[in-house]
Amino acid sequence: MPAEPRRVARMVLLDPDDRILLIHGHEPADPALTWWFTPGGGLEGGESHEQAVRRELAEETGITRIDLGPVLWRRRCSFPFDGRRWDQDEWYFLGRTEQTEAAPAGLTELERRSVAGLRWWTCAELEATRETVYPTRLAGLLRTLLDEGPPGAPLMLGTETA
Repeated sequence: MPAEPRRVARMVLLDPDDRILLIHGHEPADPALTWWFTPGGGLEGGESHEQAVRRELAEETGITRIDLGPVLWRRRCSFPFDGRRWDQDEWYFLGRTEQTEAAPAGLTELERRSVAGLRWWTCAELEATRETVYPTRLAGLLRTLLDEGPPGAPLMLGTETA
């Protein structure tokens, strides 16, 4: 019987110019294998998704002044990373901030070995990039969010397996 997926809370963090903050990550054993992803991580102890996303954002970016919005999307994913397979149930929250200076202060040992930096992206830059971004449909999802606002209920994204 498969184990329960890791419960994860992620942040679609937008600045006043509607840029999204993404983290540049890489495989610890192969720094040439890179991708971009939203801040966030696993729930700890009895944390709620809301508590986890605020904690993870503070640890990974140093950004603490946010207006937390609704859950936009949910996604199941499975991928290899650092010698093991990760199976996750991810909730993506909308967040707004005017605090654009990022300074990661609480990275785990694994994150220190696999995070190359942070960057604010415009929707146009995201749509034009040839770099790997997760979730894979992020550019289109962000465009819809900016054009139409948050969905009435979280959108269920298809399962992604790598």
